[in-house]
Amino acid sequence: MARILSVLGASQPFDSSNRYTTSWILPPLLLASCRIIFAIYIFTTIFFIFGWNGAHRHPEQSRYSFSFFTSLGYWGLGFYFLFSSLHTFSYARTGKSWLQGWPAALQVAHTIFYTTIATFPILVTAVFWAILYNGIWFATEFQGWSNTSQHALNTGFAAFEIFLTRTSPPPPAHLPFLVILLALYLALAYLTHATAGFYPYSFLDPNKGSGKLAGYVLGILAAACVIFGIVWGIIWIRRWLTESKMGMHGKFVKHTVVRDEEMMEMANEGMK
Repeated sequence: MARILSVLGASQPFDSSNRYTTSWILPPLLLASCRIIFAIYIFTTIFFIFGWNGAHRHPEQSRYSFSFFTSLGYWGLGFYFLFSSLHTFSYARTGKSWLQGWPAALQVAHTIFYTTIATFPILVTAVFWAILYNGIWFATEFQGWSNTSQHALNTGFAAFEIFLTRTSPPPPAHLPFLVILLALYLALAYLTHATAGFYPYSFLDPNKGSGKLAGYVLGILAAACVIFGIVWGIIWIRRWLTESKMGMHGKFVKHTVVRDEEMMEMANEGMK
């Protein structure tokens, strides 16, 4: 079991150097505050869109939103920032996050959750602006704001976690979970067609050519894998640059019990 947890990025004791709840530049309380602000913005956006749809007599659009990868990913971002802010607030208050006391299965789930929010938002942004966007700006301010929030700011939120926290590169063992999640979404898309009569994305319609469909599906899968690799590399470079070269090992609360062996090794490297 210990070997499996290690491969999945949840070695015990979990997150002993508080990488999920600290930043190399932001104090814990400020990091927690940023995360909760992002969560509030995301959920406000979602429910404002629901209210707008209802007020303009299109409540079905809110129901159908749960069939879109964009919307599901945006919900995921909101819940990630909500829970990560609570974990960070608890660390800022006590020196130990709630996450460190959770069962190992939930700790593994959190590490995979982090990998998804660092990868999928970039995929959503790339697919939307490269494939779905027709090049004509949106007719109303509401459409412009809602699409920008879900298809541009989402990547900004992911970038915050990639560049400003102290997380380690996601384990390669997380990649199969990303593939499984994409496959499950594909199943949901066709279930939507079977039950509601429409494809969430037009390129999923096999009537437009099975070869074209296969190309889109495999292309998006390949893009997800490439993005995972790029994110892995960026996080590795961020850690190397901030910790080994700049000696910025993190902003901790005063009552944190310092560093595990990994941190001491990084400190020694930074002094060379």
